[in-house]
Amino acid sequence: MERNAPVSRFGTVEVEDLPDDLRERLAPVVERSGFTPNIFRALGRRPAELRAFLDYHDALMTSDEGLSRAERELVVVATSGANGCPYCVVAHGAILRLRTKEPHLADLVATNPHGCELEPRQRAIVDLALRLALHPAGFGEADLRAARDAGLTDDEIWDVGSITAFFAASNRLAHLFGLRPNDEFFTMGR
Repeated sequence: MERNAPVSRFGTVEVEDLPDDLRERLAPVVERSGFTPNIFRALGRRPAELRAFLDYHDALMTSDEGLSRAERELVVVATSGANGCPYCVVAHGAILRLRTKEPHLADLVATNPHGCELEPRQRAIVDLALRLALHPAGFGEADLRAARDAGLTDDEIWDVGSITAFFAASNRLAHLFGLRPNDEFFTMGR
């Protein structure tokens, strides 16, 4: 992806031009990170869709029940790598690096998810996400059994599945938009 490419094929909206509720909702993200993630600027063209995106994203990614927040990001990186989504690999790879303090994990999972060394629990999470991302029609009881045998609870399996499904949609939006990752993501957590 070219550094001077537009952020999105369909243009963007700056935070200050969004409806009040979205400006208020994004303010903590912008304050914490120091920039506005480009996905929010792109989806800002359709405020109702941005609201829905944020609602489902936050329900999946900010829960303190089930998977840890780092494990949730691991699912995103594995799914986004499988779907060839540079924006989500770069953005969520940065978040995974920050949450785990492991500078190589995100890159290894995104580029070689089947071959990289992972802790057994991480392996079960990544394998489940990849199965759902790459072979959803073949998903079944054997996959559930393998995840359970690895120690994942049904709620954690649900988390992996829901996050994988949500980011399959998000990855496709990023492809549609030709979404360019923010430069800031590339150096975060390194």
